[in-house]
Amino acid sequence: MNFDAYARTAVELVNVGLGDIDGLRSLFSEDLAWMRDEVGEKDLGSFRRAQRRLRDIFEYGTTGRDTEAVTELNALLEAYPVQPRISGHDASDWHMHVTSRGASVSSEYLAGAVWGLSVWLCEYGSARFGICADERCGNVYLDTSSNNCRRFCSERCATRSHVAAHRARKRAATLTPA
Repeated sequence: MNFDAYARTAVELVNVGLGDIDGLRSLFSEDLAWMRDEVGEKDLGSFRRAQRRLRDIFEYGTTGRDTEAVTELNALLEAYPVQPRISGHDASDWHMHVTSRGASVSSEYLAGAVWGLSVWLCEYGSARFGICADERCGNVYLDTSSNNCRRFCSERCATRSHVAAHRARKRAATLTPA
């Protein structure tokens, strides 16, 4: 199982707009097209609640409140239990699923996201959970840098923030009498 990919599904869930069912459907890549096709309005509430709780975990991690992050992850693991099973169509296609056969889309997706984020925390620590330093953004990310120095969710946000800071310094320099 690719636990990093599961952890990234948690990040994607926190960062997606869940204003309506179309926002929820945008969460599912082509690899998860079957989920996109099966998800319905009834799932929207579950995803919104999980989104808020997962964001809290990122906030706990970025502020050094590991115990609270672990407590919340444990509660989510109880709410969305992992029940691994092997699936596939033939010997060349065997792969793992994290929930029992017939589980709802929300149960399957959220069990994987919570499991992946939990494994990530155990492997790397919650200090590797991040919230974008660009105040206009607020997206979360997993810091995969070699020295745990990432501050932005993307190059775009980093560039935008650095350009804004540069312009602010230039403005301040022109306003300061020589």
